[in-house]
Amino acid sequence: MSRPPGLSVRWKLTLSYAGLVMVAGLLLIAAIALAFRLTAPDGVVITVRYPYYEGIVRRFLPAACVTLVLLLVFGLVGGWILAGRMLAPVAQITQATRLATTGSLSHRIEMPGRQDEFRELADSFDAMLAQLEAHVAEQRRFAANASHELRTPLAITQAMLDVARKDPDRPTDELVDRLHAVNARAIDLTEALLLLSRTEQGSFTPEVVDLSLVAEESAETLLPLAEEHDVLLETSGDLACTSGSRALLLQLTTNLVHNAIVHNLSEGGIVQLEVADWPQAVLLTVENTGEPISPELLATLTEPFQRGNERIRSDHGGVGLGLAIVKRITQVHGGTLSLMPRPDGGLRVTVELPRAETTTTARSG
Repeated sequence: MSRPPGLSVRWKLTLSYAGLVMVAGLLLIAAIALAFRLTAPDGVVITVRYPYYEGIVRRFLPAACVTLVLLLVFGLVGGWILAGRMLAPVAQITQATRLATTGSLSHRIEMPGRQDEFRELADSFDAMLAQLEAHVAEQRRFAANASHELRTPLAITQAMLDVARKDPDRPTDELVDRLHAVNARAIDLTEALLLLSRTEQGSFTPEVVDLSLVAEESAETLLPLAEEHDVLLETSGDLACTSGSRALLLQLTTNLVHNAIVHNLSEGGIVQLEVADWPQAVLLTVENTGEPISPELLATLTEPFQRGNERIRSDHGGVGLGLAIVKRITQVHGGTLSLMPRPDGGLRVTVELPRAETTTTARSG
């Protein structure tokens, strides 16, 4: 933003301090002058009866003028020094801001001293820089991982086409089937990336959504997949309404249930889908049996393209964006996502969302 030049804050503080000192000096001189001369109610001037009054007045006026000049000099010099000391923290913050605009987000102010307004501002700025640095690093990792994930199916397709071109007598049925599978995976990945991008924008019209209906629809959709994997899918819960996008909340629930099915035991697995209504929040809980999960793996499950390879089957592995999408949908709805490993193996995922007033339109929607 272009602005016309003006006085610096330091000069403004200096002039303000000097002006205050001058006003205080004038008031003091006026008070001293009144001590030597009083005015009666009828306007008659009463002079204090001292024989040396006239000499005091002659000497007082020049001394008063000299005092005012000294006060002006003292106010300007003292005000300049004090303003510089007071504005020193602002200079540090300004320097850090300039470094941040050049892309250097690793710099921190770390202002020493006791807590005050300037140090509170510096600490807040350091916290903002830390969040920005972490966000930029996450975006860079995401871009690199997305490029790698998108390149993989293209490279596989290219390799299969090269083999087919070198061996034209080879049956094409197997090639077509493999190309179809690779292409389907590329489409799934692209759609997941688009969904994650739309979720990041958070642009939707909120509506009252009954999570119990969303859970029922998600369970019905994924029931064939659960039967295919020999997984028992159980649902429970009562009316539990929140405010948000029904489509996104359905995607959230579907992702959680899908992950719980494919990341389960090879035989006799169980997935429990439960919806609970609390006074201030609604809870959606998806719990599944499975192999034990290490704390290191648990901490990375919500990051994009982190699939938890030791828990994944060879089929229906997904594209590694399921929980990342769940996390972002939860955030744009003002909720919290928590993951907890089960003692005997498997995972318990809980989504807590703000509670909305129960209405009849929620059941009908």
